[in-house]
Amino acid sequence: MDRRTVGAVADGGFKIALGVAYLAGAVPLARLLGTPVWLMAVAGVVLLIGGGVELAYTGRRSMRLYTRLMVGYDSGWVLAALAGLLVAWRGGGAGGEVWMGYQVVAQAAFAVVLVADGPTRRGPG
Repeated sequence: MDRRTVGAVADGGFKIALGVAYLAGAVPLARLLGTPVWLMAVAGVVLLIGGGVELAYTGRRSMRLYTRLMVGYDSGWVLAALAGLLVAWRGGGAGGEVWMGYQVVAQAAFAVVLVADGPTRRGPG
């Protein structure tokens, strides 16, 4: 297994673990982040499914595609976290919703791109 494949497997596994944590701790996490419990639960389910899709398609999709998706997702995750912190710092109540909402939408898009990319891995990249 090369480094990129290990990274893709680790990313999918981390998202599954995070999804389980969001589901198991939905009520206290929602209280802590100021989000509705349903949003924590939806984020947990989407991360579980998305992480599973990532693991299922590892080796069946280009590692170049995986790398681009991971960099894009993680960059957006950081920006969404910073935007959420800025909203909270300025006294708004939607900071947690911004961050969790990003995770729901971006992870769903990540999984859709993997599934829709094509039937087989293309090239060595």
